[in-house]
Amino acid sequence: MKNWLRKIAVALFGFGQIANASDIPNFAETEQEAKQGNAASQFNLGLMYYLGKGAPKDYKQAEHWFRRAAEQGDVEAQSNLGGLYYKGQGVVQDYEQAKYWFQKAAVQGFAKAQYDLGTIYFFGKGIEQDYDQAARWYEKAAEQGYLDAQYNLAIMYDNGLGVSKAPEKAFQWYRKAAEQGDNQAQYTVATRYMHGLGVQKDFKQAVQWLRRAADQENIKAQLDLGVAYHNGFGVRQDEKQALYWYRKAAEQGSSEAQYNLGVMYHYGQGVPQNQSVAKEWFSKACHNGSQQGCDAYQKLDQTGY
Repeated sequence: MKNWLRKIAVALFGFGQIANASDIPNFAETEQEAKQGNAASQFNLGLMYYLGKGAPKDYKQAEHWFRRAAEQGDVEAQSNLGGLYYKGQGVVQDYEQAKYWFQKAAVQGFAKAQYDLGTIYFFGKGIEQDYDQAARWYEKAAEQGYLDAQYNLAIMYDNGLGVSKAPEKAFQWYRKAAEQGDNQAQYTVATRYMHGLGVQKDFKQAVQWLRRAADQENIKAQLDLGVAYHNGFGVRQDEKQALYWYRKAAEQGSSEAQYNLGVMYHYGQGVPQNQSVAKEWFSKACHNGSQQGCDAYQKLDQTGY
C-alpha cells in the first residue's frame, strides 16, 4: 500500500474524539440547568460523564445528554454523538447514525464534523466509499484551518483521489498544515522543495522545513538534515552538525543514520577517528536491516577492531 494511506489512517486515530470544554463546571449546577433544557449545560454534562471529570465515567449518560443538546442543534454535541456511534460507546456501533450526526454538524459549518464526515466517505464506513464526497468535506474543513483535513486533502490532490491530480495544490495544503506545526507535513514540504514537486526547487527552503520537523523529533527529517550538512545541500557543509543530526536519528533507530555515523567515525569526519565506535554503529545498523551496515561491520571485524 502507498504511504499516503498510512497517514490517512493516522489522522483517523482522533476520529470522533469528544470536544473538550475549557473548564469542567460544577456538576450539581450543570445537571440542574441541563434538566431545565439548557443546551450548553446538557453538552457539558455529557462531556463530564464522557471524560469522568466531575462525574463518574458513563458513556450511556454521556450519550443521553449529548443527544439532548444535539436535538437542540448544538453542533459540538452532534459531532460528539456521531463519535459515540462511530466507536460504539454507550450505544450500539452504527456508522449510518455516525454519518447522520456528523452531517448535521457539518452542514452547520463545524470543521471537526466536516473532517469526520470526509473520513467516513474516504473509508466507506457503513456507506459506499466516495472520494469525491471525502474531498468535498475535507476541503470545507481545511478552509477553516482544520489541520488533519488540510493534510489529507493534500494527499488526495497528490494522488488524484476525488479531485484532479494537482501537485501545486497538494503542496499548498501540505504547507498550510506544516505552518500549523504538523511535523509530517513539515517534512513533506521539505521534500517537495528538495525535489521541486509542486513548487520551485529550493534547497534553502528545504533545510528550513527539515529543521522545523527535526526539532519535533521527525526521524526522517533528522536523517535528511544530517545529509544536508554532510554534503552542503542548502547549507554550508558542517560535519559536526551532520554528526549531531545523524546521532539524533540514529538514537531513534534509523539504520541509515546509524550507518552514516559509523562512516563518520571510521573516517574521522567531524569527530576523532575511532574504529571501535564506528564498528558499534555499523553493528546497530546491521541489526536494523542495513546491508551496508552489515558489510561495513564485517570488514572492520576482519581488521581486528
